[in-house]
Amino acid sequence: MDRGACVKAIGLMSGTSIDAIDAALVETDGEGVVRSLGFVAIEWSDADRALLMAATERALAMAAPGPDPLIDEAAARIGVTHAAAVSALLRETGAADVSVIGFHGQTIAHRPDRGWTWQLGDGAALAAATGIDVVADFRSADVAAGGQGAPLLPVYHRALVAGGEGPVAVLNLGGVANVTFIDGETLIAFDTGPANGLIDSWVAETRGDRFDDGGALAATGRVDEAVLTAMLDHPYFDMPPPKSLDRNDFTVQPARGLADADGAATLTAFTAQTVAEGLRLLPARPSRLIVAGGGRRNPVLMAMIAERTGLIPEPADMLGWNGDALEAEGFAYMAVRSLMGLPLSFPGTTGAPAPLTGGTLHRAGA
Repeated sequence: MDRGACVKAIGLMSGTSIDAIDAALVETDGEGVVRSLGFVAIEWSDADRALLMAATERALAMAAPGPDPLIDEAAARIGVTHAAAVSALLRETGAADVSVIGFHGQTIAHRPDRGWTWQLGDGAALAAATGIDVVADFRSADVAAGGQGAPLLPVYHRALVAGGEGPVAVLNLGGVANVTFIDGETLIAFDTGPANGLIDSWVAETRGDRFDDGGALAATGRVDEAVLTAMLDHPYFDMPPPKSLDRNDFTVQPARGLADADGAATLTAFTAQTVAEGLRLLPARPSRLIVAGGGRRNPVLMAMIAERTGLIPEPADMLGWNGDALEAEGFAYMAVRSLMGLPLSFPGTTGAPAPLTGGTLHRAGA
């Protein structure tokens, strides 16, 4: 495609919280122009969620990606459900002439320290099912070059905040939290720690719920400072960026034995404090902290982040962004960049040795 030309692109994202498939339609030139055109979220069924969680557990026990009947079953479901999400988005928007789909797939294990990362999803099958070209496998090239393979969306965050006063930090609170620091041409990004992941695991284990709705359980609890201090005593938090995590690198084990509400409060404080620790690693204090992802809907978590960082976290929606669609939009944008041969990752974002493009193109007619 010609540089500077805007095209319509769809982005698909299913995060490690395994709550929904997000599908977003944007018009973009892959550089400074991005217009949001539509968004749908398709919740995973309980059966599919259980299958993906089992596949994740299986993958984490493997030394390297390889054939496995359970994981193959999960991959097949990912293909069917993501194709359905594309159809739902096209019906919702009435869009035609979509040039490309950015298909992130489902991360079941992220092990850059071992030289691999594993996102389930067959790009060729999705292209055949939808009749639209697909760019998939966004992370592997970066990991193969020695990068972390994550976070991948800082360049999209930079496009969104272009022209604003810096320095600005964009914080995404998904299963894992990551921060992007933008100050002129300086772009730094890394995972700060668990975001909703541990909180979700705790309420699932103690209450049978998927998440702490509105932080209601944490709001009634007390932070156990001893447990919090012990959890923060981890070498990851002192490591300089760039760095990345798998959702399962931390567990709720240190909080076991606490009352349900106290455990929720302590794990919520852990997320907030790890954000604060991460911000201290930045070269300058951000003037603004913009927050996307599901965690921005948790007022207890947002209040703890404010208290522990000294910054007022601003939900991305207050800037006119769709805080739910941001990651899906980002992979639509990244697919266009991939088609143009533009870099997706950078030394300051993943630790790649140089700015790298990435993604694998699957033609619909192939």
